[in-house]
Amino acid sequence: MSRWADAARMAVGTLTTVPVPAPRVIDRPVAGRAMVLAPLAAVPLAAAAGGIVWAGSAAGLPGLATAALALGAVALGSRGLHLDGLADTADGLGASYDRAKALDVMRRGDSGPTGVATLVLVLLVQVGALSTAGPVTAAAAVLLGRCTLSMACARGVPPARPEGLGATVAGSVPRAAAIAVGVAAAGLAVLLPGLPWWRGPLAVALAYAVAGALLWRCTKRLGGVTGDVLGAGVEAAVAAALLALST
Repeated sequence: MSRWADAARMAVGTLTTVPVPAPRVIDRPVAGRAMVLAPLAAVPLAAAAGGIVWAGSAAGLPGLATAALALGAVALGSRGLHLDGLADTADGLGASYDRAKALDVMRRGDSGPTGVATLVLVLLVQVGALSTAGPVTAAAAVLLGRCTLSMACARGVPPARPEGLGATVAGSVPRAAAIAVGVAAAGLAVLLPGLPWWRGPLAVALAYAVAGALLWRCTKRLGGVTGDVLGAGVEAAVAAALLALST
């Protein structure tokens, strides 16, 4: 039970700004459980996004402004961690074909033109899609993005570096657990109110497909995953889910 408590603390402390006690132990079993618990850790972020969309709609605010406020709240609530990862991953993939140089570009932390352009384009897609959607869609997309973390950290996925968050969580999630998270997400998505029953599972499939394609590319190009790659996958999955769920 203490391992699950440590995993919950790691998930919440890493993926959100919600203050929690530090985990007593962080090892691969704890890291794997933390990635499985990632969607539950993101519930406060999903609630914030849904609440802002509801309030903006009730107040008659423009859809684009409301969507931007909701996604901005999610970014603040996650320290911009995933957006930073998206920009750094784009810069790395757009840099030299030499693996070591690409990883060095990602490690620097500053954003080049490729990273900035990718960040702007993905945010435009997210805001545009959310501008025509409701609070349930906002909350669901936030959670779906975090569901893909267990896939990105499944057994067999190597780390690109021997240190860092990626090395801690890469390959730490049993494949059965990663599949279970995806199946559970698809099953619960059938129940999303106000949408045809198939729209939710379609959003799950699209989110996983986009995050999986990025994971495959980064594994081939960089030799594995880093914390930046995990963040990029989350943001790509959120964008895909919003596109599938928007009306």
